[in-house]
Amino acid sequence: MADDTDVLDAEIGQAVDEREFIEAAMRWHFDPATGSPYWLERARSLDFDPRRDVHTFADLRRFPNIVNELRTVPIADLVPKGYGPEPEVYGVYESGGTTGLPKRVVFLADWVDKMIAHYESRHAERGLPRGGNWLFVGPTGPHLFGAMQVEMARRNGSVLFTVDLDPRWVKRCVAEGRPEEANRYADHLVDQARSVLETQDITFLVTTPPLLERLTRDDELATLVAKVPFINWGGAHMDADTRHLYRTEVLPNSQLFGGYGSTMVLTGAPERPGLGDDDPCVFDPPSPFVTFVVVDPETGEAVPHGERGQVVMNHVSRGMLLPNNLERDMATRIEPPEGGFGDSVADVTPVATFDGGAVIEGVY
Repeated sequence: MADDTDVLDAEIGQAVDEREFIEAAMRWHFDPATGSPYWLERARSLDFDPRRDVHTFADLRRFPNIVNELRTVPIADLVPKGYGPEPEVYGVYESGGTTGLPKRVVFLADWVDKMIAHYESRHAERGLPRGGNWLFVGPTGPHLFGAMQVEMARRNGSVLFTVDLDPRWVKRCVAEGRPEEANRYADHLVDQARSVLETQDITFLVTTPPLLERLTRDDELATLVAKVPFINWGGAHMDADTRHLYRTEVLPNSQLFGGYGSTMVLTGAPERPGLGDDDPCVFDPPSPFVTFVVVDPETGEAVPHGERGQVVMNHVSRGMLLPNNLERDMATRIEPPEGGFGDSVADVTPVATFDGGAVIEGVY
């Protein structure tokens, strides 16, 4: 490689020097010997030199938001040359299709190891045991959410039961004015989950907030769900009142916690451990590789702590560079944990429109 970039091999949560980290990433991604074909070509249209002009997380604002280009970029062009002629590609995953045609990103094995280790440490903090039966009711196939559960269950020595959903079909039904078809499909998913919950001893349930609501709508099924000691929601938003209701009345004996993320930053942020029933639901980004910034959508400037704004996400790692991505979410800006970069976020909600179209969540 062109220069020392060992800092990019740190673990999630490890303390790093900001300038050393960002400058190493710029050297790696924009050196002709190590950068990806996509970024080496894209750099020609930038009005700055990343290796000369980008030194801090704040400097990432200079980059354009390129995620919409990921709808058509050949996946091979996203792999940095520094990985050699046979890079260890773990998989290709796509956005949920909430805001149009899916965007695609490539996951390299070294990033997957970091990501899974981070989730494993958070699960251990919560007391999730090794082994046991897990149930995932959510999107698999091209979706990161499901792929993460498969890999985490395997590494945890757990048996994973799955109920697969196609979120794009649900969103299409809603967009085309066929809500009854979307409801029938959701009921079909619930029936499959019921079969597993009735016959298997489930330790850990992972699903989306809309599907969790359907799973607890029926009293008999809600009783089965309430026996699951650990429940993780993600993939869609859960408002503060609903979260409080689940934790205090519907599922008081389960440890309920959320996750917030985006395929466009190649991971998610687990809910901060130790939060009470009345505390805001806070998500800490997996710094230094992923950072959040909460901004005024009109000015692009960071809002004061405690105020709400739109979330901008950055992913900076050896395997991928995706800076300055304005997401489809509003959140409250929260101080990050000590040593973290950027912002933590709380009480995340969707924007009504994004990229000129309505945001449809459906069941994911």
